[in-house]
Amino acid sequence: MPQATGLSGVAASRRRKNALFTLFMWSCAAIAMVPLVFITLYVVSKGASVLSVNFFTKEPAGPLNPAEGGIAPAFIGTFLMVGIATLIAVPLGVLTAVYLAEYGRGRFAGVVRVVAEVLLSTPSIVAGAFIWSVVVVLLGNFSALAGALSLVVLMWPIVARATEEILRLVPDELREGALALGVARWKVILRVVIPTAGAGILTAIMLAVARGLGETAPILLTALGNDFFNVDPLKPTDAVPLRVYDYARTPVEALHSIAWGGALVLLVSVLFLSIAARVLSSRQKKRTA
Repeated sequence: MPQATGLSGVAASRRRKNALFTLFMWSCAAIAMVPLVFITLYVVSKGASVLSVNFFTKEPAGPLNPAEGGIAPAFIGTFLMVGIATLIAVPLGVLTAVYLAEYGRGRFAGVVRVVAEVLLSTPSIVAGAFIWSVVVVLLGNFSALAGALSLVVLMWPIVARATEEILRLVPDELREGALALGVARWKVILRVVIPTAGAGILTAIMLAVARGLGETAPILLTALGNDFFNVDPLKPTDAVPLRVYDYARTPVEALHSIAWGGALVLLVSVLFLSIAARVLSSRQKKRTA
């Protein structure tokens, strides 16, 4: 009986500590959410009033009647640059991740990992300056292509490193079972490993796209901006972050409201991608558990 009482006391103590620690963690999470909620509500209150059909469909108007215009060229330019960057960064990132997770064992694989880690922490202005010195100077003008390549420098390491970690979560039993049936290794990777990790790979892609959507510094140095509609990747192109930056610096108060509207669209887009990525990541963990 005394022994049972002692065990009961220990269990009760552990339950109290667990409850206190759980309360502490939830409190920290709530405190961390306060700035996010405040920023979101503030941006919504500032920018919701300018969202209209003109905002999404028309070119910027003059400073005397800015409400009659919109930032449609910025949306098209963002779609163009992020689209090109995604088409380049995703295949390169996935192929890099497959190599590192399935084949990379030597010194070269270590170098690739180090390069990816360094690029993950590289300031975006450095990526923009690099592409400016190489692509913009070579072409002789600013362009959407240069802007997209600057985003590739930022998006590729996210896709590569996140996808590598996801591929490593795929159970080795799946690979061994397919190989035991006589399937070639490249077919095992293509038809077994990648489909199993599909949700996680999509999560990595969404995180990379969210990073590319909100970047201003590399676009400023490479795409320059444009007040008119443009779908030519070899010409200067506008983007939503760049338009927000330009309007935020102007002394015209009406343009500040349009800048807040652009910021609201970016905020909603990035939040949607981030939340979707978290949901897909949770599902991927359940599938590989």
